[in-house]
Amino acid sequence: MVTLTARCRKSETERITNREALKHVSEKIQIMSWQSVKTQKPDAEKHSTIKSKSLSRETKRAVQNPSLHRMTSKRTIKTCKNSLERMPPEIILRILSYLDSGSLFCISFVNKLFHELSNSNSMWYPFYMREHTKKKKANQEDHMIRDLGLLGVQERPKGYWRNTFFKEIAGLNVNKWIKKLQRIDPYSGLPRHTEEILRSLCITWEITVTDGRGRRSTFEQSHASFSSMAVFVFWGAVSWPPFNQLTSLELRGVSRVPLDCPAPCRPGWKSVMSKIKLQGEHSELGVADKIVKMLYIGQGVTLGFWQDQCGIAFVIVNLHFHKLVERSLHTSISPCTATGVSALFDDVDPEYGLHGYTAYIELHNTARVIMSDRFSQLFCRRDQISDGYLPLELISENNRSLNTHLVGGISLPWRTEALHGTIKDCCMISLTVWDEAKQPFWCVSAPVVMTKENQGTVSYDCNGESFSILYQDSEGRVEMRLKQMEYKEQYFVVNLVIYISVAKVNKHFGRDY
Repeated sequence: MVTLTARCRKSETERITNREALKHVSEKIQIMSWQSVKTQKPDAEKHSTIKSKSLSRETKRAVQNPSLHRMTSKRTIKTCKNSLERMPPEIILRILSYLDSGSLFCISFVNKLFHELSNSNSMWYPFYMREHTKKKKANQEDHMIRDLGLLGVQERPKGYWRNTFFKEIAGLNVNKWIKKLQRIDPYSGLPRHTEEILRSLCITWEITVTDGRGRRSTFEQSHASFSSMAVFVFWGAVSWPPFNQLTSLELRGVSRVPLDCPAPCRPGWKSVMSKIKLQGEHSELGVADKIVKMLYIGQGVTLGFWQDQCGIAFVIVNLHFHKLVERSLHTSISPCTATGVSALFDDVDPEYGLHGYTAYIELHNTARVIMSDRFSQLFCRRDQISDGYLPLELISENNRSLNTHLVGGISLPWRTEALHGTIKDCCMISLTVWDEAKQPFWCVSAPVVMTKENQGTVSYDCNGESFSILYQDSEGRVEMRLKQMEYKEQYFVVNLVIYISVAKVNKHFGRDY
C-alpha cells in the first residue's frame, strides 16, 4: 500500500512537472509570436557594433582552429533549424493549446509549420465554444459536433472554426443587427440604431490612393463625427502623396476582430464602397482660409489642399446612414440587398409619383447643428415639371410663417495632425427624401457653400443681405435662399426647393412623365 501511494505521488509530480514545462514553452512561443509581428527595427548603430564584435570573434576562432570551427558551425545551424521541426505535431499542438486566441493568431506569421498547425480546426473550436456559450445555449448542430468529437470538428473546411470564432467575438450576428436596423425613426425616416451598430461592430474606414505607376498608399481614419443622418470621417495624415501624381481614390469599410494583438495585424474584413478617378474635372467649392482650400471630387469626398502648395492637407468623407452598415461590411458578412428598390406599380392614380413625399434636411458641421427641419405632404403638379426636374417646394417666400432660422453662423472646422482652423461660409448638408410608402428615395450628404447674391436679384420685406446655398448631382438639386438680419449675425431661410430628376422618378415609379 505504501509503495502504491508513493508511485501515485510520483506520477502526479511528473504530470505537474510536464504541465509546467509545457506552459513554460508556450510562454516562450507566445513571446516569439509577438516579436514576429512587431514592425519596429532595432537601433542600426548598436546592431552594427554587435555584429562587428561577433564577426571578429568568429574570425579569431576560425584562424586558430579551422576544422573545429567548421564542425561547430554546422552543428549549431542544424540544431537551430531542426529543434522545433523534429518535435511531433501532436506535441506542438499541445503546447499551442496553452496560448490565448491573439497569440495563436500571431504565431501563424512565424513560419509555414506554425501557420499550418495554428490554423487547425481542433485549435480554434474550443475558443468558439467558450465564446458561443457565453452568449446563448449551444444549438443542435453544436451538440452533434460535440458528440462526434474530434472527427466532427475536423470535417469542417480548413480555417472554418477560426473564421466562425472571429465573427462571434466581433459581434457579427447578422440577424441581430438586421432586427435593429428595422427600427425606423419616424422623424428622420432612417434606422435609429445606425450609430450604435457601427460602433458595436468596430467598423472604421480607410482610404487607398493609387499613383500613375500603380503604387498604392493606404491611410486609416483619424477620427469620425456622427450626426442624426450621416457620419463624417476625417483623414489628417502628414505624408500624403503629391496630388498631381494620383490617379484614383478608393474608400473601404473595415471591420476588425477585437483580438489581443497589435492593431495592424488584427484580422478583419474590407468592403470597397466607392472608387473615384482623380485626374478629371471636379467642382471646386471656392472657399478657403489662410491655410487651406477645398475641392469636392464627388461621392461625398472632399479634399483640403495647402494654400502655398498642391499637397493634400486632409480628406473629409460624408457617409449617409442609408444602407451604410450593409455597404461598410464585406459581402461574406452582410446579406445582399438591392440598392435601388422600385415602388409598386399603380395604374389607377394618374399622378402617381408626384405626391406623398416627405423630406428631412439638416445643415451642420462637425461641432453643432446649424439648421434642422422636417417637411411632409410634398407634391408637384404635372404642369410644374420643367427642364427635366420635378420641383418640391419646402419653404415658400410667399408664406413667411414657414421661414426657419439658422443657429449661429455657417462655418466648417478642420483639423490635421499638426494644424487646425475654420473655413467660413461652408458647412455640410444632409438630406433624406422618402416616398409615399416611407421608403428612402433620395439621400444626400455633402459639403455646400453659402454665396452672397446681388441686391437686385432678390427683394424681400425685411432689410439685410441675401445669400444662397446650392447643391446638385445627377439625381437632383437643392436650392436654398437666406436673408441675414441687418444688425444681427442671424440668417433666415426664406425659400427652399428640392428638384428631383424626372428620370429618377420614372425609373422608381414606372411612369413616363
